[in-house]
Amino acid sequence: MAVSDRIPILIRILQLLQRRVSETLTAGGLTAVLRCRWQTKPQMVALALATSLLQGCGLLFDAVHQIYPVTTNELDRICRRQQVQVGMAVEPFRPFVFPAVWTDEGARVTGLDTELVRAISDALTTHCGTPVAPALHLVRFRDLFLLLNEGQLDFFVSAVAAGSPSPTRSGFAYSTPYFSQGGIGAIATRPEVIDLIQTRLRTNKDVTARERLLDGLTVAVQDSTSAHLYAEANVPNARILVCDSLPAAFEHTAAGAAPPIDLIIGAHPVLEFMVKTTRRDWRLLERETGKPLQFTQADYAVVMAEESYKLGWFINRVIFQLNETGRLQHMRHRWLDEPYAYPRRASTEGLPFDVQNMPAHYAQGACRESSSH
Repeated sequence: MAVSDRIPILIRILQLLQRRVSETLTAGGLTAVLRCRWQTKPQMVALALATSLLQGCGLLFDAVHQIYPVTTNELDRICRRQQVQVGMAVEPFRPFVFPAVWTDEGARVTGLDTELVRAISDALTTHCGTPVAPALHLVRFRDLFLLLNEGQLDFFVSAVAAGSPSPTRSGFAYSTPYFSQGGIGAIATRPEVIDLIQTRLRTNKDVTARERLLDGLTVAVQDSTSAHLYAEANVPNARILVCDSLPAAFEHTAAGAAPPIDLIIGAHPVLEFMVKTTRRDWRLLERETGKPLQFTQADYAVVMAEESYKLGWFINRVIFQLNETGRLQHMRHRWLDEPYAYPRRASTEGLPFDVQNMPAHYAQGACRESSSH
């Protein structure tokens, strides 16, 4: 019998017991105790009596188990196993997550987000009074939410914009932001496309119609990112190509594949960093004022399960302390502004990860037309 069918039966049993106990309670001994408890918490007394009457029957146990689930403290669980399960995208989100590097010590990954993970792990070590190591899982970005929902991760990071409206983002919680000004921007490589956007900007000053700038164009986005969610919800008059990674979009363009990509929209800090370092043949789109063209504003945060209240408060305190001491600003500066070779940083400060469970690192995937457009 399903639990939903058993609940009405349980309620009728409790009501019957409530009437009978009210009629038979008398003074003295255990009865007085029961009368006292009945006056304050009659439901609990009825449940206790019903349990004694229905021992061996799965009816009451199943119903009570459904109504009163056992709660757990996720921080205590992390301390007991001396390990925190952390997810990170295998696709690069430079400078937050760089491509994995193979060093003399093994596979390593580095970036601003990995430094944040190390800071959280160090704080957990102090909290637990015993070493807590981050167990890093590199998976496809689109799979991070699934693994967290299945309980395989305690949290994940990968330049994730907090609060993107989508049914696929329900049931998750976000920490205090650790990076601001992370909205959606755009890059292009063909001069005629850049000129078209500039012309549209001059003739249409209405910022609320910014998505109309993309009308008639072929726009590439990375699967399941905020840019993908934005395009699906707000850009009905463009052809949307969903790519497994940003490198896949660049490879699609370099190979001259059809349809040709006019624009790539994605996380503005990531696109800006790439055109300055590795993709100098692409150009960050700007407004007439010289400021970057952005379609949204967003803050990046750590993602947890919605019910991870203890862990959420803990990570919020860590980010607050990093900000108060100036370390968070230093982290942003050293990853976004300083010149460096990321493989060297990976070998000296990168985090290890399980190579066997990661997707093929150099398989950047492909681009395909969105089914909803």
